Amino acid sequence: MDEVKILVVDDEPDILEILKYNLEKEGFIVFTALNGEEGLATAHAEKPHLIILDIMMPKMDGVELCRALRGNQDFDGTLIAFLSAREEDFSQIAALDVGGDDYITKPIRPRVFTSRIKALLRRSSRTGVKDQEKIIQLGDIRIDTERFLVFNGDREIELAKKEFELLGLLASKPGKVFTREEIFRKVWGADVIVGNRTIDVHIRKLREKIGDHFIKTIKGIGYKFEF
Repeated sequence: MDEVKILVVDDEPDILEILKYNLEKEGFIVFTALNGEEGLATAHAEKPHLIILDIMMPKMDGVELCRALRGNQDFDGTLIAFLSAREEDFSQIAALDVGGDDYITKPIRPRVFTSRIKALLRRSSRTGVKDQEKIIQLGDIRIDTERFLVFNGDREIELAKKEFELLGLLASKPGKVFTREEIFRKVWGADVIVGNRTIDVHIRKLREKIGDHFIKTIKGIGYKFEF
């Protein structure tokens, strides 16, 4: 991608300096912020393609900042990656629940970090909904893949970016069982490492929003869409 803008938000100046240096070496335009409130203001001013958030920050933590960003349609297409020293499942689940696209744990190894970031940017343009029909109508569910909108009857359903991509993949072939490996590959990208609970979290959120009966679990294999 040309002229990719990245915002890094972390309350540790040393971390910001390291990440900024390594990302700029790869040709990215990098902005930094030292807390969540400053990060929110910078995001609105610069409209970055990717935002990297620490979880534990003063004034506004990473989860709160992500929730604020996802609540604004200006950032519907913005990638958000969390950066944290916390490896607990509940931290990763909280990050994904509010619309995070990836979760990177500290300590940071610069080469691994930049590889993860480049992989995240690459797979954002090759998700499972890109090559589908513009409108998918399945019973009462209507998916507008061009405008990133989902309706159940006349009711519009708000979905986070990854939730939309996952729903688009499952709905592209109703009745087909998508394995967990296939879902990871087509929605997150084969070269992106995410937590084992990632798919489960997104499936749970989808069921809460569109209804329990559309997405079926095939135990030990994966998921399918039925209507």
